[in-house]
Amino acid sequence: MIHPHVTGTVTGTGEPASAAPQSPATRKSGSGRADSTGVEVFQMLGWRWDITEAKKLTQGRAPDGRIQTWWWAGMVQLVAIDAEHAAQVDLSEPLIMATVPNGGMLIIDGWHRLCRALAVGVEELFAVVLTEEEELACRIFDREDDDEEETEGEATDEDMFGSA
Repeated sequence: MIHPHVTGTVTGTGEPASAAPQSPATRKSGSGRADSTGVEVFQMLGWRWDITEAKKLTQGRAPDGRIQTWWWAGMVQLVAIDAEHAAQVDLSEPLIMATVPNGGMLIIDGWHRLCRALAVGVEELFAVVLTEEEELACRIFDREDDDEEETEGEATDEDMFGSA
């Protein structure tokens, strides 16, 4: 699978499943910082992942492709970014991506790298895409109804993320 905003060949199925809601946050979505248990968690809107587990699953894996940083620039404002941390991140470390319901791709680890890349003019970053099984292993569930089908009138990920 080649996603329109990830260039290169994607290994495995390349089509991870959906993610889970969390109780309302007291800060912007997706800081990617460790919670009180020391587990690094990323949340975007109603979905949440265990990034500590995602990093274990992808450790040493070759990137599946590259993202175009300009395409993701508008979403940076939705994520809590620590400017000091962003200034020091290693841009050679691949981002980790997953697919949210209905197939839209989402960066779940690497927003500080994306922010730095945009600031210094880097046009592409390497990315690893979680398989469906890996995404499920990393997704944090809070409710029994997390896997409900999309209902009539709900926006699709194609609408939200501009994917085809």
